Amino acid sequence: MLLSLVLHTYSMRYVLPAAVMMGTAPTYVLAWGAWRLLSAVLPARFYREVDDRLYTIYQSMVLFFFENYTGVQVIIYGDLPKNKENVIYLSNHQCTVDWIIADMLAIRQNALGHVRYVLKDGLKWLPLYGWYFSQHGGVYVKRSAKFNEKEMREKLRTQMKAETPMYLVIFPEGTRYNPEIPKVIADSQSFAEKEGLAILKHVLTPRVKATHVAIDSMKDYLDAVYDVTVAYEGTVDHKGQRKLAPSMTEFLCKECPRVHIFIDRIELKDIPEEQMYMRRWLHERFEIKDKLLIEFYDAKDSKRRNKFPGKSVHSKLSLKKTLPSLLFLGGLTASMLLTESGRKLYVKTWIYGTLIGCLWVSIKP
Repeated sequence: MLLSLVLHTYSMRYVLPAAVMMGTAPTYVLAWGAWRLLSAVLPARFYREVDDRLYTIYQSMVLFFFENYTGVQVIIYGDLPKNKENVIYLSNHQCTVDWIIADMLAIRQNALGHVRYVLKDGLKWLPLYGWYFSQHGGVYVKRSAKFNEKEMREKLRTQMKAETPMYLVIFPEGTRYNPEIPKVIADSQSFAEKEGLAILKHVLTPRVKATHVAIDSMKDYLDAVYDVTVAYEGTVDHKGQRKLAPSMTEFLCKECPRVHIFIDRIELKDIPEEQMYMRRWLHERFEIKDKLLIEFYDAKDSKRRNKFPGKSVHSKLSLKKTLPSLLFLGGLTASMLLTESGRKLYVKTWIYGTLIGCLWVSIKP
């Protein structure tokens, strides 16, 4: 009985972070909405600057839980520039925590507010979040034949015209690499073989459309492309077979001791412009990722496993970067919930904010 209670308590460690992160969402949306209205008569850059600052506050709070609360060790390989840059961030995709990894790198460059995502179209229906991500500069795209290149180009051009700082996150695989769904992996490998491309073991064959449109549209606006490879330690079973990467819940339950991040900064001049050549270039980048991950998971020498080659830095995030945001948003939300009128406003924000958001994304690309 006691053991069962202990195990149950252990598994519930994600409840507090989840309650705070989701619980402060209406407060955040109200603050953002108020600024959106106030800034309607101001130059666009004023709205953008404060929006980026608000986003930094919310995501800093999120990172408090994913870094400080979990105590995960973040191991960084390669050269992460200290200064802010306009970049496209390309990464392998294994789980929902991958979205947080981009934040982990951005905050270390003081560029957290600049993070925007290329997201699959279905995510725009997320309550509150789906609408806001679009407002913050996120781009929703559909897969394969339904991909709308014109819409994506127009969205990016609008962002550039407003001189929006860009830390655009793209996962070229289009879906997660999941060892528990071997058919997806097999189909990806079959496609690569059919197209005369190298067959990849630990990543899926990348799709080039979103990457090409992003780089081609912003080639004169970007400083670089960050090619990022992520590995979560502890995702191999007792037989040495790769397991599913941790979900957000598992990560918040402190089930990932270390996350390894390899960064390769690529100059725009080193990337071919034509889509057919960029496709080959992108696949070659994923071949490099695959070799890194083979070394990480499958190296014959056990001393070389669970790490990438080269020098690494254990990067610990200071509480000064995250705790103030947690206290600020948590305090505002608690103050609202202490009064009857505040509680009504809170509930109405969840309901009407979700409805308005769904209506907005249904009529706006």
